[in-house]
Amino acid sequence: MVTGPRQGRFPVRFGTAEVVRDLDRANGWLLSVDGVAQSYVDVDDPTHLEFDYVRRIVDVLDCWGSPGQAVDALHLGGGACTVARYLSVAREGSRQTVVDADAGMVALVRDQFGIDGIPGLTVHVGDGRAELALRQDRSSDVVVVDAFERGMVSAGLFSVEATRELSRVLRADGVYLANLSDGPGLPFAGRVVATLSAVFGNVLLLAEPSVLRGRRFGNIVLAASAVDLPTDRVAARAANAAFPARCLTAAELRALVGPARLLTDGEPVTPPTPPKDPFAS
Repeated sequence: MVTGPRQGRFPVRFGTAEVVRDLDRANGWLLSVDGVAQSYVDVDDPTHLEFDYVRRIVDVLDCWGSPGQAVDALHLGGGACTVARYLSVAREGSRQTVVDADAGMVALVRDQFGIDGIPGLTVHVGDGRAELALRQDRSSDVVVVDAFERGMVSAGLFSVEATRELSRVLRADGVYLANLSDGPGLPFAGRVVATLSAVFGNVLLLAEPSVLRGRRFGNIVLAASAVDLPTDRVAARAANAAFPARCLTAAELRALVGPARLLTDGEPVTPPTPPKDPFAS
């Protein structure tokens, strides 16, 4: 039974979740874990997107494919299902699956945010890599990877082996989207870019200029596909956002990150550790 959002602190697998009402919106809510903002949901308006990195993901989704056309989407990492909520409205009739490793988080958002009422959405607890192995070839138009544990990205979802599995699941013209975070020099993001480039060929990186210049730790959105991406339209939307972001493509990415080794399952990788106040400017 859904009780509706309520402020408070709640134990989950990867820490302590906190739900806080947004005083500026009638039914807007911030969900954080151990002080790190994870999701923002406007229960009354799924198209209201508070986080800039979510807006950048949606920039790609809105520019890709046929506007309004329903899609089959797989989300690895869910939080409060903000992107899935958006797709259920922007691409009505979509079939979506969200897989999240945190059973406590899934129970919390079921109870407070009514995720089981989102049309076409199935949410379950599970391991992202294990879920990929069960998915049929060419079964998804969209795959979104947004999985964090205790403020750090789930690095195992970015290895070349995992990326090949993701490419197997995607349809020929499908799009892969990922949210990660990194700091000065982009050591982790550079390796993810190299890995995605090796598997998909076409890669875009979206981030605020201050993150790209190494001035602060922050979110980075990556898009990849086996076919051409709508680079010009995505770049225009990102540049004209309230908080502008840059859109980098092949040559610019090579200049930014230089040569980088692929991420592999055989090499344990420690993901970037956020500073105490990771998204401070």
